Amino acid sequence: MTNKYRCLIFYKPYGVLSQFTKDTPTRSTLKDYIQIADVYPVGRLDWDSEGLLLLTNHGQLQHRLSDPRFGHERTYWVQVERIPDAAALTQLQEGVKIQDYRTRKALVKLLPHEPLLPERDPPIRFRKNVPTAWLEMTLTEGKNRQVRRMTAAVGFPTLRLVRVSIAHMKLDNLQPAQWRDLTSSELKLLHDLAFSNGRVTKQC
Repeated sequence: MTNKYRCLIFYKPYGVLSQFTKDTPTRSTLKDYIQIADVYPVGRLDWDSEGLLLLTNHGQLQHRLSDPRFGHERTYWVQVERIPDAAALTQLQEGVKIQDYRTRKALVKLLPHEPLLPERDPPIRFRKNVPTAWLEMTLTEGKNRQVRRMTAAVGFPTLRLVRVSIAHMKLDNLQPAQWRDLTSSELKLLHDLAFSNGRVTKQC
């Protein structure tokens, strides 16, 4: 291993842009939380979504992980309006049409209980006469606002969206606004996943 490269995960809070440059005075960016030079997010997480964001200064790694052909799994806990029925779950699992695109098959299940998550700031707006439910959705693609568009397409709008894992990397005990470097075992798994052809020589 070399100290030249950094790979870290960040628990992005709600309302934070997945970038370091500020393009609006009212929204926070990664720069408000991470003071490490030249690390950049792998992929993105919408400003109104929360959870795990991977960052690195390893350009080749970032490129490989961002390539749609890579197809690594991303798991989300999704709070939706009303209780999805079996037909809606099957649609989400098999793929739904959003605009001119049909989503890939996904792993989707209804969680039996509300997951243990930190309170969102600000909290979502509840409607007393409308029940909510939590889904666990695992995708292998990352289209723009895909999860929200998928649940809306089957009639269950997303209220809260938290990414809890990317491949083998999990939030575990991280709290919103906290970050940590990947462990050596996480790094090895990440490199095995991204560079299965064995051609890369530089590691984080």
